[in-house]
Amino acid sequence: MSVLKIYNTLAREKQNFSPITPGKVRMYVCGITTYDYCHLGHARMMMAFDVVYRWLQASGYDVTYVRNITDIDDKIIKRAVENGETISQLTTRFIRYMDEDTQALGILPQTIAPRATEYVPQMLAMIEQLEQRGLAYQAEDGDVNFAVREFPDYGKLSGKSLDDLQAGERVEVNTGKRDPLDFVLWKASKESEPEEVKWPSKWGSGRPGWHIECSAMSCALLGERFDIHGGGADLQFPHHENEIAQSEGALQHPFVNYWLHNGFLRVDNEKMSKSLGNFFTIRDILKSYDAEVVRFFILRTHYRSPLNYSDAHLDDAKQALTRLYTALKEVAPDASPLDRNEDYALRFADAMNDDFNTPLAVAVLFELANEVNRSKSAAQARQLKGLAGILGLLERAPQQFLQAGAHDAADAVDEAFVLAQIAARAAAKKSKNFAEADKIRGDLSARGVVLEDKPDGSTEWRRA
Repeated sequence: MSVLKIYNTLAREKQNFSPITPGKVRMYVCGITTYDYCHLGHARMMMAFDVVYRWLQASGYDVTYVRNITDIDDKIIKRAVENGETISQLTTRFIRYMDEDTQALGILPQTIAPRATEYVPQMLAMIEQLEQRGLAYQAEDGDVNFAVREFPDYGKLSGKSLDDLQAGERVEVNTGKRDPLDFVLWKASKESEPEEVKWPSKWGSGRPGWHIECSAMSCALLGERFDIHGGGADLQFPHHENEIAQSEGALQHPFVNYWLHNGFLRVDNEKMSKSLGNFFTIRDILKSYDAEVVRFFILRTHYRSPLNYSDAHLDDAKQALTRLYTALKEVAPDASPLDRNEDYALRFADAMNDDFNTPLAVAVLFELANEVNRSKSAAQARQLKGLAGILGLLERAPQQFLQAGAHDAADAVDEAFVLAQIAARAAAKKSKNFAEADKIRGDLSARGVVLEDKPDGSTEWRRA
């Protein structure tokens, strides 16, 4: 079997994965700020790392997966005050809604789900370490800030230089800071804030800044150096950059080996935004589409690539998933275990070991479904169900899915459409956009079109 390679944002390249402790993986992912319903962008992030979690487990690793819950934040305080309820009432309700949404999407529960409010002592201890090392100071307004220019490696994750940042890019502006680049570690309490968001400290009553929360929780639960830290691409800067500065500044050594970031979400090729009227919560979407269809739609795009949401894409995902279930309806899987040395299983593993390439893995599933349709082999049907199950797919009885309103997706496609897609795939490969090339192949396979690349560089196609 191939070796697992992971794209490490810090190194800006794919690297062979080697955990600190053989056979064990410690992974931390930045979770949700719980003041509203989870939206499609949250689903994309949680799905990306659900796949990472599942594949690491399927590869034999003992995984400790921590995804935190931010239950103290400016937005949370504002919403609770507006609603006339306590912070804990608001966050407890939306944590429950989040759990319902993730369960519907087949996202496995993380090993540990820490709440930020449970780890304030650890945050204070880390801030004190930073102060002792000359990396933190209390400003005249009472806030405790991180002194960015005192940390020589600042910018190594995002690639941003201090000169770029000084020009005004995403800088927190606060007159109490010594330098506009500095960021807050501890926020001094305001009289107008609820008492439940005020903690005592050597610097006075206050509450933690957002960035210090993840540094303290991850180190407390996974140790001062662990394997994987993940989150959305929007967190790369400033959140993850600041996490590195805080953690490594306090600990005086690297604290994460591999940084993973999932790509952005777009809606009909526009950024999702309430102001644009294209903002969708998970619950909005599940009113119209089966949860497994939504899961399948997300998995058809590589986790690092932008994900473009549209009803047309979800409709296409519904048809494609129907084809897989139809194969299992026609040929019942036998009861033997998954054969990991079988050809399709090895190709599936090669795809997943290539930085969790789900589009290519899904393409293998469709080729296997075509084989099941031809051979009527119960053993091959078992391989299809077993491999799909690793991705959290095809876990229902086929009739249950098909009766839920799915329809046969083996619609005829005309030759001009196929040739155009083959040309687009060739262009993607030429520009080294292999994720897009894999997606095109998978989409065609879902429509019943099999591609065969020839030694001379040409591609032939046939209907399954």
